[in-house]
Amino acid sequence: MTYARDDFETLPRMPSWVTSGRSETHEDVAFLSGAALNHLHLVVGRDDVPQTLPKGLLRARLALRAAEACVTHQGRIERAQEMRDAVAFLQTGDSPGPAGEVYSTWHRAVESTISIKVLQRALPEIDADQIATWLDVGQGALVARAAAVLQTVAEERPRDHSASLLLADAALAQALGWSHVLPLLALGLKQADLRKSGEELRLACHRAISAAVTGVSREAIDLTRRAARVKEVAPKLRARGSDEAVALFLSRDAVAPTALTSLRSDRAARRFCDRLVELGAVRELTGRETFRLYGV
Repeated sequence: MTYARDDFETLPRMPSWVTSGRSETHEDVAFLSGAALNHLHLVVGRDDVPQTLPKGLLRARLALRAAEACVTHQGRIERAQEMRDAVAFLQTGDSPGPAGEVYSTWHRAVESTISIKVLQRALPEIDADQIATWLDVGQGALVARAAAVLQTVAEERPRDHSASLLLADAALAQALGWSHVLPLLALGLKQADLRKSGEELRLACHRAISAAVTGVSREAIDLTRRAARVKEVAPKLRARGSDEAVALFLSRDAVAPTALTSLRSDRAARRFCDRLVELGAVRELTGRETFRLYGV
């Protein structure tokens, strides 16, 4: 199968009036966030979206950004590269550390279809019945429901920003009829917003969604273009097990050569990654000579 270089152009782009619109009243803010969500639904929420968009990779990339935001809210200094390292090179029985655990939480939440079981696996310290109760607190329009979940969880677990933001984004995704959690509120809300409540919090959620959707749409277009390049060079990769290795790159934010178990050896895996870099299909993410990570 061949893939056109301009496949990514089939994705709809955010209308300029959404991003440039002035939102001076509550009605304006709500209208623009609704327009932004409708646009994003066309990009990621429908079954007829072109398959050139690697949705799993998009969710994985956004999970890392959401984790970085939550870690920042906690006052920690770890950033994306440290969290990637903590999870990618984790050995059985080891702890990824506080920041790595936040990243693992978001990764577990976005990789599977939304369910109480999946959310409880992402948040193992919280009882499944409690998660279900929190998700039921929201009433009314979808953003109001998500804001209600956010406020309720934040009041009961004031230091657990990951739980409150994750469950709010889960409530939003469910209200939209999406199959998977997509971090939006976690990306758009500021630390000061997390202390708000009632109408102020709902307004902050509307603004956060408008801001986050703009970035997510750009990321989707960029990843679609990059994924098209990976698929374009795939026929040139004649190593045994290369199809499985390519599929891994199209579903993970970062890949260590040791994760490419379909290839015949660690040395073959490293050569495979270097070949993808030479072909302009993936990037080396660490800048290191050893313990390297690669990503689309």
